[in-house]
Amino acid sequence: MLDLSFYSGYCFFMLILKTERQVELVVKKSRFIAIARKCTTPAEVKTLVDETRRLHPSANHVVHCAVMGNQFSFSDDREPKNTAGRPAFEVLKGSGISNICVLIVRYFGGTLLGTGGLVKAYGDSVKAVLDGIETEELTEKTRFSLVFGYEYYESLKRVFAETETAVEQEAFGTHINIIASTPKDNYEELIKKVSDLTNGKTRPDTISDGEGFEPSVQ
Repeated sequence: MLDLSFYSGYCFFMLILKTERQVELVVKKSRFIAIARKCTTPAEVKTLVDETRRLHPSANHVVHCAVMGNQFSFSDDREPKNTAGRPAFEVLKGSGISNICVLIVRYFGGTLLGTGGLVKAYGDSVKAVLDGIETEELTEKTRFSLVFGYEYYESLKRVFAETETAVEQEAFGTHINIIASTPKDNYEELIKKVSDLTNGKTRPDTISDGEGFEPSVQ
């Protein structure tokens, strides 16, 4: 059974991942595969843990730790209490990185590591996967949807570049339908540029994390 707990508390984070990464450590013949993945919600953490279990069906443990703003999660996944998830989380918390889930897959090598050995192995696994990983400064973003005609596509791409807007999804039908995000401080500028370009025919509609295509066109 998947057992995940989520907590809230004040933490100060300044960085998010630019790239995801995987490393492997071997400790007394036990393999520890540490995987750093992007995530922003508790639901995504559960999905990542489930996905990792499917990819490693014969693993003995899939331990995780995650930080998403003021929410965090960790699990020992049947390792002795506080020997896996907690030490992994303490290392992750000290990194200053948010919106991240680190999963540590363990294949038991036949030799018991003891409490201290487990704490060190899981902590070292997180240190190894974060060592040299690419990050960027955390910036509050506004997610939005937008529908527009094909005649505006190339011009809007230039607007997105000017406003540091990242397109997450595109759908091409009668119109072009996108999901994107832009730094919060740039959102009003984006609205004005889109309105000017399309003569007020369309404008961005803000959406929450996890929402799909639900734009409107004037």
